[in-house]
Parts: sequence; structure tokens; C-alpha cells
Amino acid sequence: MATAVHLSRELQPVLLELAEAERAAAQPSGPRPEERELAELTAKRERLAAAANSAQLAVDDMELEILRIQEDERKLKRRELDDKRQLTAETDPERRKDLEHDRYAAKSRIADLLSELKEAHNEIAALRNNRDNHGARLDELDRQIDAARRAVDALPPREAVDTDRLRAKLPDKVLSLYDDISAAAFNGRTCKGCFIQLPPAERAEVLAADADELPTCPNCGTLLVRVSPAE
Repeated sequence: MATAVHLSRELQPVLLELAEAERAAAQPSGPRPEERELAELTAKRERLAAAANSAQLAVDDMELEILRIQEDERKLKRRELDDKRQLTAETDPERRKDLEHDRYAAKSRIADLLSELKEAHNEIAALRNNRDNHGARLDELDRQIDAARRAVDALPPREAVDTDRLRAKLPDKVLSLYDDISAAAFNGRTCKGCFIQLPPAERAEVLAADADELPTCPNCGTLLVRVSPAE
């Protein structure tokens, strides 16, 4: 991470307001950062929902396969018992031979089905775990979308900002660096400049910087103004 620049906590919101105002002025008709984040999260949810549906279909298919195996097993067991009953009364050698052969074939197929059933149960356990993981990720994404939607709903109407007034409040050293690499909010997880959620170690490094410092994003290099998640 680049060396952080010093700026008092009182002036950091001024820098952030300047950055957001100049970004908005550069793209007056484009989406604001909060709107872009909501759109990206929504698109991500659509992709994840499709994967979750596929995971559920895989579970459904395997459950049907298990039911088929169990039904085949029941039919074969009835057949094997019927052969056994007939053998107790049958005296014709050829007929007894046929019944014995059929009974052996039924018992052999039952053993195969039991093996298939065990494999199917193992597979469905993995499929259900995959489905549940998708569900948990969807729940977490829904929470993120709710928070992003609230942030969009809380956005003030677009209006012209006196950027010269904001610049006049900031030290020349900070302005010079800002003009080179810009600035963005950091909510404890995500850089609002590149909208990348930082890994835990990099998040910790950013959050550990002194209160009057502006760390830089390890991904895009922009100055980071740390804000609370609600901001």
C-alpha cells in the first residue's frame, strides 16, 4: 500500500464531497456510485439465482432417481419372495430350475440396487450441501442489496456543487495527490472507487491507519476516506 497522506478527520468529508461532486459532474447523466453498486449486486444475484436453481434441479433429479431405485428394489423383493413361495410347492425339476434361476437373478439385482442406492445417498448429500450453500449466499446477497437500495433511496437530488469552495478548504498537498489519484469512500469492506471488496488482510490494513490519514486502495490506488457502513 502506498504511503498514506495526512488530512484531519474534520476535512476528510470535504475531500469525499469534492470527489463525489467531480465524478458526478464528469458523468452528469450516468449512475452514481451507489446506483452502480446496486446494479452490480442485482446482476450478481441474477447469476447466483440461476446457479441456485440448477443446484435445486440436481437435487430434485437425484431424489427421483432414489425413488426409482427404491421402487425397483421393492418389486424385486416381491418377485424373490414369490419365487421362494412357488419353490415350496413346485415339484417339476425344470420349473424349479427356472424359479431358482429367477430368484438368484432377483437377489443379485437387489444387491446391485443397494449399492446404487448407497452411492445415490452419498451424492444427494453433496448436492444438498451445494444447494444450501447457494441459498446462504443468496441470503447474504439479499442483505447487501437491501443495504444498497437504502443507500440509493437516501441519495439527495442531483445539484451543482461549488467545487472551488471545497477545494479552498483543503491543503495543497492533499489536492495535488487527489488530482492524480482521486478519492473514494471506504465502508469497512468495499472501495467505492473500484467497488472491489478487499480481502480481510487488506481491509485490516486500511482500517488500522491513523484517524488523520488517508490510506490508498490496494486495488485501484485511490485515496480512501473511511466511513461507517450506513454512510
